Amino acid sequence: MTSIDLNADLGEGFGRWRLTDDERLLSVVTSANVACGFHAGDAATMRRVCEQAAERGVRIGAQVSYRDLAGFGRRAMDVPPAELAAEVAYQIGALEVFARAAGTRVSYVKPHGALYNRVVHDEEQAGAVVDGVLLADATLPVLGLPGSRVLELAAKAGLPAVTEAFADRAYTERGTLVPRGQDGAVVTDPEAVVERSVGLARSGTVTSHSGLPVEVRARSLCLHGDTPGAVELARRVRARLEESGIRVEAFA
Repeated sequence: MTSIDLNADLGEGFGRWRLTDDERLLSVVTSANVACGFHAGDAATMRRVCEQAAERGVRIGAQVSYRDLAGFGRRAMDVPPAELAAEVAYQIGALEVFARAAGTRVSYVKPHGALYNRVVHDEEQAGAVVDGVLLADATLPVLGLPGSRVLELAAKAGLPAVTEAFADRAYTERGTLVPRGQDGAVVTDPEAVVERSVGLARSGTVTSHSGLPVEVRARSLCLHGDTPGAVELARRVRARLEESGIRVEAFA
């Protein structure tokens, strides 16, 4: 039977401000990418999400990013490799404290925002992310875009490299994500997101922004938690996957 993991970005609040409905999304997804305080999140939020994830058996992933709270980690930054590696390890370590306190552990690492897109093609920054993961825990899988430099370097370093796809993001013909600043970069039609999810899980293909089919082989499917109606959409995606005979289970 075909299987797929469902992951979502969670814990993306700060202080009294909350962006995602963490508790309800955790009843749907199998993996939670938890913000580690650099683009969003704080100590109390990280602890709460780890406890809720552990209660539901959801795997916890460290969503590491550039140090950019004001820009939500979506602004391009040039960080020296040694500094970036240390900051990646720091974020993983912070989340690990709360995961262990909840009776579980950090199960994987996923870059966020500008860092995620940068390490698709930038070998130096990708290498720094891998070095940071190795510094924190040399067994952690790295989640990223198929064909990205970070996954190539992770695999070379002996880290499990796990591919993911986005049902609600537009793709170029090369299999990369259309930049958020361009029209149509985010797929907003719920039924289209559901259908794309099934297609990605079953055949590993999706229609690109230009209308041509593109191959996107992925073990995990990302559902953004900060979009309007995110919880209901996530439930629809999971239900349709299971109705289509696709098993929904964590990769880690």
